[in-house]
Amino acid sequence: MKRLKEIPDFKTEKEEREFWETHDSSEYLDLTQAESAVFPNLKPSTKAISLRLPQGLLDMIKVEANKRDVPYQSLIKVWLAKAVEEARAQ
Repeated sequence: MKRLKEIPDFKTEKEEREFWETHDSSEYLDLTQAESAVFPNLKPSTKAISLRLPQGLLDMIKVEANKRDVPYQSLIKVWLAKAVEEARAQ
């Protein structure tokens, strides 16, 4: 069996991220011992953007969101995700 290197102690998350960006994890971890994990409460990170829409389009989106009783920004995200998924499937 291959001898694994010891994972260093990291002072910050940034330091750990930089380490793993430049090192092969297979030299430090026995991936044959890996187990699946589920993180049900983990939310993907988001980034705020500025998006200019024609006022009429925004009004229509807000009406549709109101019908569904959801925030209009959430509805836009759902619609964008669906459109991207469909485009990628083609």
